Amino acid sequence: MEAAELDFEVVVADVDETNPPGMAGHLVPEFLAKKKAMAIEQDFPEAIIIAADTVVLIDDEILGKPEDEEHARNILTRLSGRKHEVVTGVCMQRGTRQISFSVMTEVHFRPLTAAQIGHYVAHYRPFDKAGAYAIQEWIGMIGIERIDGDYYNVMGLPVGEVVRRLPALYVTE
Repeated sequence: MEAAELDFEVVVADVDETNPPGMAGHLVPEFLAKKKAMAIEQDFPEAIIIAADTVVLIDDEILGKPEDEEHARNILTRLSGRKHEVVTGVCMQRGTRQISFSVMTEVHFRPLTAAQIGHYVAHYRPFDKAGAYAIQEWIGMIGIERIDGDYYNVMGLPVGEVVRRLPALYVTE
């Protein structure tokens, strides 16, 4: 958001991020983004709220944040040499006007060695990252062969799409 030259304040929404039973994985991020926006709208009734949630999907399964080092290594081993999807759901609202959407990016990992995975987990501690990695860190530089889609989406917010859709919150009927 800073790079897009937008002024903003980060507010953490305290919501249960449990995936709804039976909901398809690609629908979960937008559902959770709406839930986050609703959780803070009462405290900021005049503000433009931009809430987001990102999931990593492989074989239609959501890979969450790793619980510990072993889990992080297992997730990265599963991603190694494979394609997966990163889906970010965004909910933007101003007053009663709400816009929500999702953006999907395909990420193709090169085959990773156990040593590379171990190094990344030990030095970068990706326990707060869906899919156990951050594309902007070392693992992204050495491990990602290519992406099809929005790089910033993989970082957690498709900034270009947010900026493109933002003016719609100012339209009056």
